[in-house]
Order: sequence, then structure tokens, then C-alpha cells
Amino acid sequence: MDAPLVPPVSARSAVLSLLLGAHPPSLTGREIVGAMDLFGIAETTTRVALTRMVANGDLVRSDSVYTLSARLAQRQKDVEPPERGPWTGGWELAVVTTTGRSATDRVALRAEMARRRVAELREGVWTRPANLRRRWPDSLLAVATCFEAFPYDEPAELAGRLWDLESWSDRGAAYLELLAEAGDEPARFRTMVAAVHHLQTDPLLPSELLPAEWPADALTAAYSEYRRWLAAMRGDTDISTRR
Repeated sequence: MDAPLVPPVSARSAVLSLLLGAHPPSLTGREIVGAMDLFGIAETTTRVALTRMVANGDLVRSDSVYTLSARLAQRQKDVEPPERGPWTGGWELAVVTTTGRSATDRVALRAEMARRRVAELREGVWTRPANLRRRWPDSLLAVATCFEAFPYDEPAELAGRLWDLESWSDRGAAYLELLAEAGDEPARFRTMVAAVHHLQTDPLLPSELLPAEWPADALTAAYSEYRRWLAAMRGDTDISTRR
């Protein structure tokens, strides 16, 4: 594993993670400060982060309530994976047909496709198993031809070439172990933030193509339980004194 399992979490990232886990994505300043204190971030640091986030358009403030901006609220929807349906063996295939695209456009498309769990088979050719109930992004439909195909390759072998499934599984299992061993709230929070980022890269493959003991469901359950804990904590009027 090249990247550290649990990198440091800035005050901005911590506030965003807290709001991304809240429904609706709004919290009072007191609730945010209390939660950040519980996670090991001082009130002055949190207040500075909130001020900067409002100035940068990350948050909208109304009286003492902070809400995710429309741009970042979209990220909350992206946290929720698309619905999966039955898989009949077909693969979605998108072939970029527009020429003369800028490097910036190509980079943006790669980021969008990765976010949507689609892999690049070769330059300009994107694919994944056709088991997700969602449409191709408009940014792709404007430059590519999309259809469904049935490859001659062994599906599991093809999936293994497109995604490093063993490494993803090992890292996910490591997060589950760290969450179980976390001895305090700051450690649990930092680990959960990292685990959720990892979960957002789950390729969401059909079960037939996954290695044994794939940890995605267990990570999803851990995150759901953590969000329930955050919601209960939000209703605690003495949150700022909790440890």
C-alpha cells in the first residue's frame, strides 16, 4: 500500500466529512464546534476553517447554521453508490470519437469516469460490467459513442486487469481492523474519513467477478453505523463537553 492508510485530516476536510454525513447537510456552529472538539480539533481552528469555507463558497451561512453549498451538496449524492441490478454478462462500452480535445478536457473526463467506477480499457475506450442502474454522464455522451458489448475475454480476468481488486480488498480489510481497534474518537474519525474515501473507489462489480471476502459491504455497514452515531450525537445538547 503506497499511500498512508490514515493520512491527517485538516479542519476543512473534517467539517466537510461531518456535513457530508448529515441529512440534511446543515449543522449549527455549536454542533460543528462540539463535534470537532470531540475529534481533536480546537474551537479556534474550527472557527477559522468555517470562516474561510464560507468565504470560498464551500458553505452557506444563515444565522448560526452552516449548510453545504450546492456544488458540495452534489458530493453528498455521490457518496451514495448507484443502485445495482442483475448482471447478464454484458459490459458498458464507451468509445471517445471526438478529436481535438484539450488535455484539460481529457483529464476532467478521466476523473469523472473514475468517480463513476468506469475503467479505461485503452486510450479513449471506457468499460465496466453493465450492472449499475444509472446513465452515462452528459460530459461523455457529448464526445463518445456508448453501447453494450459482450467480451470474449474471461470476465473475471478482464475485471482483474482493469481494477487492482486484491489491493483494494486488502486496504478495505485493513480499515475495518483499524476501526475495530480505534481507542478514541479522533482516531476513529480519521480512520472513518479515510475508509469512506476508499469506499468511494469501490468498482461496484457483480459478485461473480469479486474476490472472496470482499470488504465493501462491511465498510458500508460501518459507515452507516457511524452516521447513525453522528445523528444521535447531533441531538446531544451537551456535545461540546463530551469525550
